Amino acid sequence: MKRNLSETCYGFFSTLANPARLAIMEKLRKEPMNATTIKENLGQEQSMVSHNLRLLERCALVYSEKKGREKVYRLNIETMETIFKAVENHANKFCPKKGKCSHSK
Repeated sequence: MKRNLSETCYGFFSTLANPARLAIMEKLRKEPMNATTIKENLGQEQSMVSHNLRLLERCALVYSEKKGREKVYRLNIETMETIFKAVENHANKFCPKKGKCSHSK
């Protein structure tokens, strides 16, 4: 059964609309990491990092690969780099006030 676009967009953007998940993806944008390294970089609980990585992986925004006894995560560059660049372009053009859109009060 084919889902309509609004359902797909809602699921996609709901997954992205979380500061912890965005922070994880920003770290993975720089380099692949295991959950412990992500936890240490972000100063978050291991369980919170693992929970968010599962959600990101389920949506294929992050991929994982077993390397020995650890799981290494990497960003889905094909999808996320396009989105990060679109957001950066939008922010540079329309949000000159530290992330607040120019039409906002």
